[in-house]
Amino acid sequence: MESVIDRACAAALYAEGDAALDTGASLLAAAPDADDEAHRRGEEFVRRAWERGWHPADLVRFVRRELDERRAALAGTLIAAETARYPELPPRWRQQIAELEPPVERNRPDRFSYAADLLELYRVLLRLPAIEPVGPPPGAAADLHRPPAADEPRMLTRIRALLAKAEATGFPEEAEALTTKAQELMARHTIDEALLAARTQSRETPGACRIGVEPPYESAKAVLLDAVASANRCRAVWNEDLAFSTVVGFEPDLEAVELLFTSLLVQGTTAMTRAEAGQRAGGRKRTKTFRQAFWMGYAQRLGRRLTADAERITAEADTGTSTTGAGGGLLPVLAARDVAVADTAERMFPRTTTTRLRGVSDLAGWTHGTKAADRARVGGGSHRPDGEITT
Repeated sequence: MESVIDRACAAALYAEGDAALDTGASLLAAAPDADDEAHRRGEEFVRRAWERGWHPADLVRFVRRELDERRAALAGTLIAAETARYPELPPRWRQQIAELEPPVERNRPDRFSYAADLLELYRVLLRLPAIEPVGPPPGAAADLHRPPAADEPRMLTRIRALLAKAEATGFPEEAEALTTKAQELMARHTIDEALLAARTQSRETPGACRIGVEPPYESAKAVLLDAVASANRCRAVWNEDLAFSTVVGFEPDLEAVELLFTSLLVQGTTAMTRAEAGQRAGGRKRTKTFRQAFWMGYAQRLGRRLTADAERITAEADTGTSTTGAGGGLLPVLAARDVAVADTAERMFPRTTTTRLRGVSDLAGWTHGTKAADRARVGGGSHRPDGEITT
């Protein structure tokens, strides 16, 4: 005999429209004894998402985009319940789950509305596409990445502290100095890791992570993430439809990209808000074009700054290895790692395309964006109001 949840799902999940959803919700609302089974069905849909390559943050972001914040919080509740069954989770999974909203209380505001929310969420979960996996799903296999170096947590803590200060300060020059120092630490840590791996003949291979790139102005933000990834010896591939980029690289570099990109978004948003307020005080009203141009100018200029800094630090480090008797062996080591990253990215994404983004039309926004980038980073270089990105 069919259970209530089977009948509710049959009514609501495989037909479009509110009428089908209302029928399923009415069945669930009238059967309090089916609540546990309804939630177990949701956890099953979440488990299928892991098998299709999704991670907790990806899933919540997608539900928020397709539905709303309320259903995204409900998805987080199911995720927390489903992942609690595993004795161990990869570090990124633990971090993403720790950042979920508090669990949603059942049957609020009323049984029918709650049941409708569940079933509408299940519609989305049922139709999730398969995406490129970045690591095994929980419970499938042990995490094969190398354990962190002894100094890695301390180094990351120091970088986080520098970037937090850069985000909080009201003085552009101080933010510039702090962000520059953080990027230098990241670059030197990458070099140290590369030399250590070469000396110990490490078998570590590149991994991948996904980073959300959400509207508004997502194309400019994707350009910014691509620049941060390239400067830290990674490759970024943007999936516009699913609002994320997959970044491929060695683990220390992936961590650096996540930290710096998040911080630069915060710094950029603060600078844009300040610049926009000045524009409005002068009588300007066209805010959308100003913001789009600001983010593109910010991303383009920062890309050149980051690249110049990375090249300078690498050259200095290579000279240092020569003078200390290492024979200038850094550049071949880094080149080998770059090849490994490129090969991994091409295997994961054999059909990527390079998209040229259109030029911006708001000179004031572009100018403010490039000035904000100069405050966040240092260095010279030319610029142009367009860009390219791998998708």
